[in-house]
Amino acid sequence: MPHWPWGRRRKYLPLQRVDRDFANVAGLGERRPGASRNQAIKVVRLGLFVSLAWISSCSTPPVGEPRIDPDVARAEIAKRIQPWAKNREDWAIDIFAAFEALSIRPTSENICAVIAVTEQESTFQVNPPVPGLPAIARREIDARAARFKMPQFMVNTALGIESSDGKTYAQRLEKVKTEQELSDLFADFIGMVPLGKKLFGSLNPVHTAGPMQVSIEYAEEHVRTQRYPYPIPSDIRDEVFSRRGGMYFGIAHLLDYPVEYPEMIFRFADFNAGHYASRNAAFQNAVSKLSKTKLALDGDLIIHGTSEPSNTELAVRSLATKLDLSEREIRRDLELGHEQEFGDSKLFKRVLALADKELKRPVPRALVPNIRLESPKITRKLTTEWFANRVEDRYLRCLQRGVAKPSKARR
Repeated sequence: MPHWPWGRRRKYLPLQRVDRDFANVAGLGERRPGASRNQAIKVVRLGLFVSLAWISSCSTPPVGEPRIDPDVARAEIAKRIQPWAKNREDWAIDIFAAFEALSIRPTSENICAVIAVTEQESTFQVNPPVPGLPAIARREIDARAARFKMPQFMVNTALGIESSDGKTYAQRLEKVKTEQELSDLFADFIGMVPLGKKLFGSLNPVHTAGPMQVSIEYAEEHVRTQRYPYPIPSDIRDEVFSRRGGMYFGIAHLLDYPVEYPEMIFRFADFNAGHYASRNAAFQNAVSKLSKTKLALDGDLIIHGTSEPSNTELAVRSLATKLDLSEREIRRDLELGHEQEFGDSKLFKRVLALADKELKRPVPRALVPNIRLESPKITRKLTTEWFANRVEDRYLRCLQRGVAKPSKARR
């Protein structure tokens, strides 16, 4: 007998009893003179059949995409990783685990997108060395101290304190080779120095980490809204430095947000510039053409932290009459710039429709933003476009690695 949710067994009723009860409910049993018992039973049995069929259709999941074989998926991932990468099978395990946890299908496009970004950011090294890191770190610490109006002598005095291994923090800083070593040093520093977290907590120069160089701030926000599939031993920052955590948060940032782009290159641009930056750059392009105003196509629609209008907002206001929107309505929609909802807003739809009409051709719905990359680690002029194109090249080569080569014809 089946167990029912309320914890006791329930006996099946005899069919005749069910027939009679349903017939009475339907008005076809003894309460209705002239209706034969056989007719009632036929009608009730038909009703039972229809009801059971309906219940079955509700409880059976719709036919969807084919079931994923984990072994096949992991083998496919490992095959597409470059042969020079070490421990390809282990990388494939963590990549597939992230896909499963985030409910992302391991299609060749998704697999190659992840592989391309990882190749670009770390060449499949969990904790890659950074050339010249000690000098880079010290410059960044001094620059951040200056921004927070912290006297230089205070920073020097703190770094001169003896650390847990007997060396001063300044001496240890001179020897760091990886961002994880630098981050660990800083965590120790903050814990040992009096009022360390309060005085120096904002000076940690490491803000991105792991094999996909994902933002630690993004990872911390992600675990506040979604369940992380692994136990967190101490700090989410440490997880981002691990292979499993770095791949999980990197894949989430790259693929786990809803957007309709015609090509993967726009996701690569968003990975670098922020979610929906490519969509927003296309919006700015349409506004620029309609208002005949030169705008930076950087994906930033408003100046965050202030009510002062950005150049984009001022340009949109000049179109208010054509768009039939008030300044308040324009501001309300622009504030959705980092959300999916902006693409469904009145402002977005009306600007793109007006641009299509006035320019007599469809304007792009996605553009790679024009942003110069700024980081203590970057020593030359690089842009989001440069990053997106480099990753796109790796992505296309990865797709080709999965294509079976035609067999040579026998002579």
